[in-house]
Amino acid sequence: MLDEMANEPDSALDKLWKEYGLVFRDFDDLTLARWMAQTLGQIEGRSWRLSHPLMGAYRLAAQLAHQRQVWLKRLATPPAAYAEAPCCRAPALPLLTRDVREAGLICLHCGETLVPFEDIPQPVREELGAWGADYEPVHAVAHWDDNQRREADDYDDEFEEAAEEAEELLEQLGRELAPQLLDSHPAVVWEDQDECLAVQPEDFGLE
Repeated sequence: MLDEMANEPDSALDKLWKEYGLVFRDFDDLTLARWMAQTLGQIEGRSWRLSHPLMGAYRLAAQLAHQRQVWLKRLATPPAAYAEAPCCRAPALPLLTRDVREAGLICLHCGETLVPFEDIPQPVREELGAWGADYEPVHAVAHWDDNQRREADDYDDEFEEAAEEAEELLEQLGRELAPQLLDSHPAVVWEDQDECLAVQPEDFGLE
């Protein structure tokens, strides 16, 4: 999931992200571990958009660190607020996605489930469940089959309406729900786009 920087593996965007990641490949393991530990301290106490440039850089570093098993080598000490992720033993940094009901909270370091949905504390779990139930049919419009599209009066209008609803729901995810997870995690990252509905981070803003 986290390795998919673009829909097509050989796309121009994918090549660009690979170029961005080259700077971290020049880091030795100790330098990489120290950079990540320092960055974890800087992002502590906030919820972050997945598209934020700092998160983009951290994701590139996290992928490389996972490949090199940097966190298993104990080369740097992360801030004390971060627990050890059971999936990969990196500092636990959760990613909140639109698939939270099925996938739970995702580990930003290895892409596996960090916190199963049923283990998310109440009352935010209940609110996330309700949010996911609202989002599912909106997202599904992008994947209607030919029969469903023919049955619609105007599929383009249906698609645009779904995209507008997705923007509102994603803004709610970032403004209201992601910050609640800070009660149980020192920082959280949330998904601020829906590529299937052509919703991009710049389509909505948070004050």
